[in-house]
Amino acid sequence: QVQLVESGGGLVQAGGSLRLSCAASGRTFSLNAMGWFRPAPGKEREFVAAIGGNGRSTYYTDSVKGRFTISRDNAKNTVYLQMNSLRPENTAVYYCATDLLNSRASTRSLEYDYWGQGTQVTVSS
Repeated sequence: QVQLVESGGGLVQAGGSLRLSCAASGRTFSLNAMGWFRPAPGKEREFVAAIGGNGRSTYYTDSVKGRFTISRDNAKNTVYLQMNSLRPENTAVYYCATDLLNSRASTRSLEYDYWGQGTQVTVSS
């Protein structure tokens, strides 16, 4: 059974940093795209960052470019989201997801098959 478990969320002051982790189990994910998303009112989950199966292709939404870094350790079946220079508007539950059919990352939440339970990030001003 495929399972994704996020961790690393918490409360941080504006300008601070957090590192989110997403541990995958149930199969090997080294060939699969992984992504991070957050809720968006009235629509599908909002894309934050994604990484291809080989770890060389990464994608970011414009608002986090230069501040967030997505990476993966395929030996550990884990994907990370390093979040620097956090802002109050980054407050959200962050979900990781995997696309079991593709190694090429997508920015669309509908492309992803399995989701974690989410981890809360709260940035105070």
